[in-house]
Amino acid sequence: MSFQEQLQTLRKAKGLSQEKLAEFLGISRQAVAKWEVGQSYPDIARLIELSDFFKVSIDKLVNDYEENCRLYIEENKTNYINESIIEFLCKAKKSTYAGNGLECKPSRPNSHDLEYVENNLKYIDTYLGGEIFSGQEGLWQDDIPFWSMNYTGRVLDERFSGSFLKEVLSLVTKDNPYRGPIIYQNGQYKYHCIINGEFKWFQGYEEIYFDDIKVYECYFHGGLIK
Repeated sequence: MSFQEQLQTLRKAKGLSQEKLAEFLGISRQAVAKWEVGQSYPDIARLIELSDFFKVSIDKLVNDYEENCRLYIEENKTNYINESIIEFLCKAKKSTYAGNGLECKPSRPNSHDLEYVENNLKYIDTYLGGEIFSGQEGLWQDDIPFWSMNYTGRVLDERFSGSFLKEVLSLVTKDNPYRGPIIYQNGQYKYHCIINGEFKWFQGYEEIYFDDIKVYECYFHGGLIK
């Protein structure tokens, strides 16, 4: 079922008109109407609002999102960044937090810092907190920073699994070199990730469900710097 079909089904199941749904979301009826006929698509913030409003996962709300996202990525492949940079980033992510890499000396009081170096490339991930956290990943070439990603997230339920999150993050790919796969499931745990933009300028959101309970969420954004 496509997003527009799913949205109509959920809206009608609640007995809501397009006007009433638009009122709840603080947008125009025309915006909802365009979503339902496939003329436009909600951004990440609106998808999260709809997910929370209808009490369904983003995966259920946007059943064909994975294919749409893959197409979007294919159409926007970057030519301005060396492919070896993406390969290095993925390798660094898999070797640090996701791979239970050892922390290095804290750069700030009580921070967690992980570093990976290969030739003239350096990756540093530093974060604060635990159940509620905030951090930044960065890339350097010859000690000059050229890319970064900020993230902030929180654990929402005691059924959250840190080992499942690391399992997901260890599956990072060159096509999607930010967090985890678009969709991934292992047993009762399911992970979703949505992204808007390209490697040079992007924003995204990830969530983990245990059965039908959202147990974790994280926002991230970043891009090239100079």
